[in-house]
Amino acid sequence: MSYLIKPLDKCKLTLKNRLVMPPMATEKSENGGRVSKELLDYYDEKSKGGYISLIIIEHSFITQKGRASEGQLSVADDGDTEGLKKLANTIHKNGSKAVMQISHAGSAASENVTGYEPVGPSPIANPRKGEIPKELSIKEIKDIIENFAKAAGRVKEAGFDGVEIHSAHGYMLNQFFSPLTNKRTDEYGGDVLSRIRIHLEVIKAVRSAVGDEFPILLRLGASDYMDGGTSIEDSKIASVEFEKAGVDILDISGGFCGYLVPGLTGQGYFSPLTEAIKAVVSIPVILVGGITEADAAETLLSTGKADLIGVARAIYKDSNWAEKAIKSLS
Repeated sequence: MSYLIKPLDKCKLTLKNRLVMPPMATEKSENGGRVSKELLDYYDEKSKGGYISLIIIEHSFITQKGRASEGQLSVADDGDTEGLKKLANTIHKNGSKAVMQISHAGSAASENVTGYEPVGPSPIANPRKGEIPKELSIKEIKDIIENFAKAAGRVKEAGFDGVEIHSAHGYMLNQFFSPLTNKRTDEYGGDVLSRIRIHLEVIKAVRSAVGDEFPILLRLGASDYMDGGTSIEDSKIASVEFEKAGVDILDISGGFCGYLVPGLTGQGYFSPLTEAIKAVVSIPVILVGGITEADAAETLLSTGKADLIGVARAIYKDSNWAEKAIKSLS
């Protein structure tokens, strides 16, 4: 059997094949972040036929203070739940499973959008956005952890199959993880274990909100690809701790470099990261990074680079990509 069409069954989140559509911001929400018809139509088109086993919904803000952009989807309010139920149902009726990614933008937020001064672990400009944030107090950190938990509860109530915690691409949890932006001298700064303290507290709070059986994913910016930034060695340590804390699947991407890295090309260019992390954890690992060919996905899986393959831009450009890929390997 093809590796790409092999089911994933030794996990809380069972999947019929190894193809994932990772989160991609659409800016298609309305009325302050609510689900719109345009958004429903988009995900209906992408999930048609159920060829993609798992669709991870784009990063959605957990609080207005952590909103990244005007068109970003919201999971910050109980009033969002009805629209999110429609979104989950749209994907389910087509035969795919759906997970929501929840996020706080931290210093990547804009005061023009949120109405609030951006915040972060330390008053250091975000390498991707350039704004200098206000340093978070311990109380504010605890409030954000609670916001993550409440948002995860809404995701479960809306009928999704799991929730993904966002710690990549220069957003807030990534800011705590990276030594480029975390210069704190309290319990939330210092060595790797201190820099991921907030992650572990978020995971614990989310687990308490959703129960033991609801799948929790975490998207990790496993390397900043910048001098003085997060390294794969940091991420191996963090990944082991995330698994111990109860994360069920790790979704690996870039840190402050984002999802594109100058000089990194080819099919699955983040595979050195996933391969290293797979060696130290027993939970499934998702690989993304320039994958546009079914044969390449097959090779990456068969050579043990990852357990699941995330195809983003190819599916964004061609909604029939998944059907063609699965049928070519069946």
